[in-house]
Amino acid sequence: MAFKHAIALTGSISTGKSTTVKLLDAAGFHIIDADTIAHQILDEQHEKISEMFGEAFVKEGKVDRKSLGTVIFADKEKRKALEALLHPLIYDEIKRLSIEEDKLGKPYFIDIPLFFEGGRYPIERSLVVYATKEQQLKRLIDREGYTEEEALKRINTQIPVEEKRKKASYVIDNSGTLTQLGQECERVKKEILNDSN
Repeated sequence: MAFKHAIALTGSISTGKSTTVKLLDAAGFHIIDADTIAHQILDEQHEKISEMFGEAFVKEGKVDRKSLGTVIFADKEKRKALEALLHPLIYDEIKRLSIEEDKLGKPYFIDIPLFFEGGRYPIERSLVVYATKEQQLKRLIDREGYTEEEALKRINTQIPVEEKRKKASYVIDNSGTLTQLGQECERVKKEILNDSN
């Protein structure tokens, strides 16, 4: 059965999910990464992307994610069209990998950035990586070079992180230092292992 031992790992843009994933991986958890699967499927669908959005978004059989991102974050209809193409394919691949993981009988994470927004995965437990909206904004501007307006546009396409925090089974607070994040990951690891016994 798919998703039996799964915990959805989510957060919001720039809450520090990637760093958290590395720490949880180092702590011995298996992780299925929806983003990696999405990128792979996006490139596999490059001909369809070219038909839907124009040839300018495909270079040498690969989708130019940054320019496509600029278009879909600015246009809700185009974003919906892209999601309608990709999400069923991504779901099928995650479900296949989940069935393999469930055979091991241990808790594992499925890293799903839009877990609460999509409502598509029948996963009972969730872990939210939390940072304040101010931190999200600062990280997006510093890391990606977005203007404040571009960064806010991306943040506002998602359910606010405060709301996700309330819905979560577990929360990792990443509003402090890297050392504190490591301690948070250890704390949550113990909680999950206790709950799974």
